[in-house]
Amino acid sequence: MKESLVKLEGITKSYDGQMILDDLNLDIYQNSFVTLLGPSGCGKTTTLRIIGGFETPDKGKVIFDGQDITSLPPHKRALNTVFQKYALFPNMTIEDNIAFGLKIKKKSKQYIKDKIAYALKLVNLKGYEKRMPDSLSGGQQQRIAIARAIVNEPKVLLLDEPLGALDLKLRQDMQYELIRMKKELGITFIYVTHDQEEALTMSDHIIVMNQGYIQQQGSPEKIYNEPENAFVADFIGDSNIIGATFIQDELVEILGSRFACVDKGFGRNKPVDVVIRPEDVDLLPEGQGSLEGVVTHMIFKGVHYEMEVMAGGFEWLVHSTDMFPIGTKVSIHVDPFDIQIMNKPESEDEEAMGVHE
Repeated sequence: MKESLVKLEGITKSYDGQMILDDLNLDIYQNSFVTLLGPSGCGKTTTLRIIGGFETPDKGKVIFDGQDITSLPPHKRALNTVFQKYALFPNMTIEDNIAFGLKIKKKSKQYIKDKIAYALKLVNLKGYEKRMPDSLSGGQQQRIAIARAIVNEPKVLLLDEPLGALDLKLRQDMQYELIRMKKELGITFIYVTHDQEEALTMSDHIIVMNQGYIQQQGSPEKIYNEPENAFVADFIGDSNIIGATFIQDELVEILGSRFACVDKGFGRNKPVDVVIRPEDVDLLPEGQGSLEGVVTHMIFKGVHYEMEVMAGGFEWLVHSTDMFPIGTKVSIHVDPFDIQIMNKPESEDEEAMGVHE
């Protein structure tokens, strides 16, 4: 059985009487790119800070490489953290910023010189040793912050929304840089973001959080294509989430019309929710699909047309490379493999906890 590198056991944390994390259990494995994803206040940054030693849980343990490190301070943990604010020393050169932690550890001058050269090459800033932080762009400063972390040879690199202050183009460039660095370093990255596209682009494993609970975790493909509850479906990309009735295995009734599906085991005539991604809705000429409707809104998005279709009393969101003008009568078809069935939560508490059968 694969051993986890970082293991959180029953982590509970509250601030001023407000529960932030409630009995959180999590395993993170060696050489993976794991993203903690969720809206503001969901507990993702608190989780990262507890792993890094910047916060102490009220209850629970942090196990690192088989050892309980719950009470260890950050500088005694074999991991380093890169924050959104780069925290470079403005009065130090780039090489002195990178060397700071190594000098504290009393490493030799040659060792430090070699490490600086390696780190600057890794972040594509070779030759910047004598520059000052204020002469660099935001993206370059973030690379230096990463270089300063990796020279300490951490087993885990913690990244707390490190690209949040960058503009869109720089952020996209840095996403690919981080993927490249992670592959070259061969260490575990634990990354915090609220940006769904960023998580899907970069991660091996995504942990979706809300209100202190893990809603779902898995590969980007699994999270996107097979959301386990309405929160995940709605938070990760655009979705049509519709109340429906599971008639029997491989048959679901949506808005009064029956659709073939591939799901089994939900019972007979059971209320469920269905999730259908906009790109999985096929628009056909009137009378050729399962549900009739009319196009009520249409805009061009560059790679596809985004349309709203009123059908069965529900406004469907549709992405298609084919354009249907407003007012066009259409028929909706969905491939059975593109209909995701979910149990309805029985209570608000169950919905918040992400509980599903």
